[in-house]
Amino acid sequence: MKNVYGMNMQKLEDYFVNIGQKKFKAIQVYEWLYDKRVSSFDDMTNIKKDVINSLKSDFTMDKLKLLTKKKGKDVCKYLFELHDGNKIEAVLMYHDYGNSLCISTQVGCNMGCTFCESGRLKKVRNLEAYEMVLQILQVEQEEKLRISHVVLMGIGEPFDNYDNVTCFVDIVNHPKGVALGARHITISTSGVIPKIKEFMNYDKQVNLAISLHAPNDELRSKLMPINRAYPLKDLMVVLKEYIKRTNRRLTFEYIMLKDVNDSEKEALELAHLLKGMNCYVNMIPYNETSHIIYKKSSKDNIMKFYDILKKNRINVTIRREFGSNVDAACGQLRSNYEEGK
Repeated sequence: MKNVYGMNMQKLEDYFVNIGQKKFKAIQVYEWLYDKRVSSFDDMTNIKKDVINSLKSDFTMDKLKLLTKKKGKDVCKYLFELHDGNKIEAVLMYHDYGNSLCISTQVGCNMGCTFCESGRLKKVRNLEAYEMVLQILQVEQEEKLRISHVVLMGIGEPFDNYDNVTCFVDIVNHPKGVALGARHITISTSGVIPKIKEFMNYDKQVNLAISLHAPNDELRSKLMPINRAYPLKDLMVVLKEYIKRTNRRLTFEYIMLKDVNDSEKEALELAHLLKGMNCYVNMIPYNETSHIIYKKSSKDNIMKFYDILKKNRINVTIRREFGSNVDAACGQLRSNYEEGK
């Protein structure tokens, strides 16, 4: 049985037409789900009983189970259990511009990035669209606040789960759904070229972020195995085409790893790689974990790297550090829970 929170408007309209009802009932259902936030089909009081019975026989409204949450300064991390016992994470970050939620898109991850806790526990399955939507709804309910921005940067590679991710975006972007503006949604990919090409034709102005983390093929292939399948030279061609086709600015994420990718040499290479592109670099201080040998770059090295990019006219920001005291490295809370810590 399908979960109703995984139905985008088109699918729900098609459902009502197929059972002999008017498709406007889909809007009524959305209003109950996302505006009034009811927890039972029986609470949808302006929908006839026979239609309610059809909904109850064809859909569930099952929620995720919140196992634990850890709060820190300006951050809160949630561990959810899915219907099959698998576990995922979401991280709420309080910014001056609003409340941003980082959500998971898969149980585990097959990308195998050497610095990432998520990849240490391999992909079990893709998340369904409803399991992504519910991360937002349940955090909002738990904290009694409104999520203003969503980033798909939690456990998983979103473009390895493309159809469910775009269905999720349809739901949360719809004005009768969660009603998040497309420009308040960011999808992060490690560089799945075929799906980036497909995403060029997606009809919503969602932000795209690229997990780069190295400015040359040799280093990037060591850090990120996906680079062996989709090397930088091919990736950059596609990204320049993406910018040209969509007129959207790209974000490049760059985790700062001590004595690995944080030298003056790498900064200059990165500036050369990105020269002339409509983009900016988001430098990310590394969240260390007990399972992985990498260490966070020193503040001095981070600032030197930043200054080199600035001098070479690359737009760059340094992300605030969030959650080092709440197991906020991607996949860390889940792996610690699974391993009995």
